[in-house]
Amino acid sequence: MTTYIPALTLPSSIFNSAAASIAFPIALGTAVGYSTRHTKRQYLSWKQPPLRPPPWVFGPAWTLLYGTMGYAAYRAVYLGTSPLNLPYTISTAKHGATLYTIQLGLNLAWMPLFFGLRRPIEATVDCAALLGINAYLAYLWGSRVDELAGWLLVPYVAWLGFATYLSAGTGYLNDWDLSDRSVEKKDI
Repeated sequence: MTTYIPALTLPSSIFNSAAASIAFPIALGTAVGYSTRHTKRQYLSWKQPPLRPPPWVFGPAWTLLYGTMGYAAYRAVYLGTSPLNLPYTISTAKHGATLYTIQLGLNLAWMPLFFGLRRPIEATVDCAALLGINAYLAYLWGSRVDELAGWLLVPYVAWLGFATYLSAGTGYLNDWDLSDRSVEKKDI
């Protein structure tokens, strides 16, 4: 189990408001996505593993996932830190808030690692770490704080498993070299 580290944890004002908890990860994810928005051509130029979705899927999928994870965080931390709870529940909710903050940072680092810096190995390690942290967080919050919060993280954990596959598969199929390549122009 992790420790509650206030300096590494989002302010309680974010967790105490459902709207802020939902909007915060969506806003950060949108900002990172916008800063790396010129990746469609790059994405299409690389060899991709089977089942890869078209680029337009990622924006709506991540918006939904960020909103859902934000609501899960709100439920777990706001409800879990209620003074009416047992000290163990309050402590677990706070530990989860630190884990949530760390995973959010790792999540936001993936796109710049993969597309901006073209570091597919590091991006895949980042994604695998996200998968493990969030699986644990879903268990922790779901079994010890708020069952619904745990279940709300399940789609995110599933998507992270798929994202890890895509990240590793793309890296492997491109010999872990994702340097810029031009897309072949098709005759019209």
